[in-house]
Amino acid sequence: MKSARLLAVVMLAALAAACKPGTEGPAATADNGAVATVNGTAITRQLFDTYAQAVTGKPSSELTDEQRTQVLDNLIRAELIGTQAEKDGVTKTPETAAMLQLARLNVLQQEMSEKFLADKAPTDQEMRAEYETQVAALPRNEYKARHILVATQEFAANLISQLDKGAKFETLAKRESLDSSKENGGDIGWFTPDRMVPQFSAAVVALEKGQYTKAPVQTQYGWHVIRLDDVRDMQPPPFDAVKDRLEQIVQTKKFKAYADELMAAAKIEKNP
Repeated sequence: MKSARLLAVVMLAALAAACKPGTEGPAATADNGAVATVNGTAITRQLFDTYAQAVTGKPSSELTDEQRTQVLDNLIRAELIGTQAEKDGVTKTPETAAMLQLARLNVLQQEMSEKFLADKAPTDQEMRAEYETQVAALPRNEYKARHILVATQEFAANLISQLDKGAKFETLAKRESLDSSKENGGDIGWFTPDRMVPQFSAAVVALEKGQYTKAPVQTQYGWHVIRLDDVRDMQPPPFDAVKDRLEQIVQTKKFKAYADELMAAAKIEKNP
């Protein structure tokens, strides 16, 4: 979540000048927290530190003097461009106003997510329950297959006729296939059905081990002749190997549940 938040901050920082109203009264100085003033508008130390962290991945205190100067100059440019954009009325266009609103909402959502989840670290029990849920949703089998991809139904049918007469699948694949797997005799390795386009997966699942399709199979890529080489039970990854991912999933579900509660409590009128 941190990386997404930083990206949102970068976006907001680039638009910062266009978002804020004009400065009134005495300009801020370095003595009261500004790292620079641009035509009387203060660039606060907090804005600079946040921007530096977002664009360099480091706290500003860890940057060299040259790097700090470059980051500050970039922020000053953004301030000048943003101010000019506001003067030119750019912020009043519907598209720009919508982009600014989305940037604001994105940052607030990311920050609220971190605040809400700060004291809700997933327990081992929660992650193991999520692991079981994810494992239950996995396909039962993995398939190992070869295929020959050609441009027309007629050519695919001709290849099937050659296979019926004893031609070797691997030889035909190397000679005729348009797919990069031709170098391996059409071998596409192990896969689960969800990783392939539906027509291809349906054809594979319908085959017995060692069989090839008796009719050409059409997909968005062309016409296929497919042979099923092997089937095995799907082996889920060990819990420890996916623990970090499970933590993310549990956290995401917790925040979604919170957002769903807000939705349920809100008075919402839709007009698509």
